[in-house]
Amino acid sequence: MITDMTVGKPWKVLINFSLPLLLSAMFQQFYNIADTVIAGRCVGENALAAVGASYPITMIFMAIAMGSTQGASVVISQFFGGKKLTETKTAISTTYISIGFLSILLTLIGVLFCEPMLKALNTPDEIMTDSAAYLSIYTWGLVFLFVYNIATGVFSSLGDSKTPLVLLICSSLGNVGLDLLFVQAFDMGVGGLALATLIAQGIASIAATAILFFRLKALEAPQKPKPFSAYILGKISRLAVPGIFQHSFVSVGNLFIQSIINGFDIPAVIAGYTAAIKLNTFAVTMFTTLSGGLANFTAQNIGAGDEKRVKSGFKSGLIMSEIIAVTVIIVMLLFRAQLVGLFVDEPTDLVISTGTDFLTIISPFYFSVCAKLVADSILRGAGVIKCFMASTFTDLLLRVVLAFVLSGFMGVIGVWWSWPVGWLLSMALALYFYFKGYWKKHLQL
Repeated sequence: MITDMTVGKPWKVLINFSLPLLLSAMFQQFYNIADTVIAGRCVGENALAAVGASYPITMIFMAIAMGSTQGASVVISQFFGGKKLTETKTAISTTYISIGFLSILLTLIGVLFCEPMLKALNTPDEIMTDSAAYLSIYTWGLVFLFVYNIATGVFSSLGDSKTPLVLLICSSLGNVGLDLLFVQAFDMGVGGLALATLIAQGIASIAATAILFFRLKALEAPQKPKPFSAYILGKISRLAVPGIFQHSFVSVGNLFIQSIINGFDIPAVIAGYTAAIKLNTFAVTMFTTLSGGLANFTAQNIGAGDEKRVKSGFKSGLIMSEIIAVTVIIVMLLFRAQLVGLFVDEPTDLVISTGTDFLTIISPFYFSVCAKLVADSILRGAGVIKCFMASTFTDLLLRVVLAFVLSGFMGVIGVWWSWPVGWLLSMALALYFYFKGYWKKHLQL
């Protein structure tokens, strides 16, 4: 249902909008984790390591999809908040055309350079074949990944967070069912996991697009919208390109860290890290999704020129995020061994200790992640991309540099400590930019 977030009590609007988004993120991560659990339990420890070795590369593709759609989402939200329905529809069709073309280009690149990318990450020989199989099949589904992200991003821009939730529930359940069918019944190994994701995302992307364009017909624009606008593409690019770089650089940083982990040349360590990083991604994705809802709220109210609602949104968003952060921290610390153990049928002590050490060190600092993301969401919703990127790059650069330095004399534990340091400093920067009021300069389109 399309929702105007420029009216109503801000905390109530945010809760009603953000809760479905949060559930959507949980289900999305559910089937991502299901791939990993099924790989470890149904195929073996090396299969778990193989999926983990290709994970940073798949996250680069996801980062580009997220960065581009988030940039488009801000522009669409601002047009919609300003009641400019003709421009809203034109921005949506322009997004589909431009990002669709980008996804095709990335598919070609991924198919051609699949194995060289894995070799560059120091992927051990014993898991190279499975890693390449998983990554190559995953790459063929990039068009579906991008189209689905476009549709869900547009739904969020228009204040509809419930439709993506329903689609994700259906997609997640279908993905898990196909995982079990291809791996257990057809004995397809890790390639079956990637194929299941491709099919599930394909069906979800087609359904999402069909529903979206049906809903758009109900929005009566004063003029006939153009199918493509170079001017609007320029506005989208101004926000999307920095967002793509931001998300991609974070993923590139993860590539460097994965390379360090692979460099220990111990599949059990890679498997333990794979399990732990999936759990960490699950948690951080929940926080990111909540902040994404606040970004859409901010963008609509920036379009409407309402400064007070933006400030109220910041307070409400921070309280919601920190409540969830405390809950996640408690669960991670109390059940870390059991959570890591879910990923492997008969986990070795090294797999468990690697994963639990990682979670023990980083999870207490989730509060800083939430504060950073909430401040970032205001900046991103207002289109203040330079400040948004500055805080994120601080986190990235510190994490990569410290991972290389600390691993030299602390081993793998040194890599884990690079996360909290980066989070704390980037949080300080993001909050500084928010309280300095840089976002207020963008209260008009």
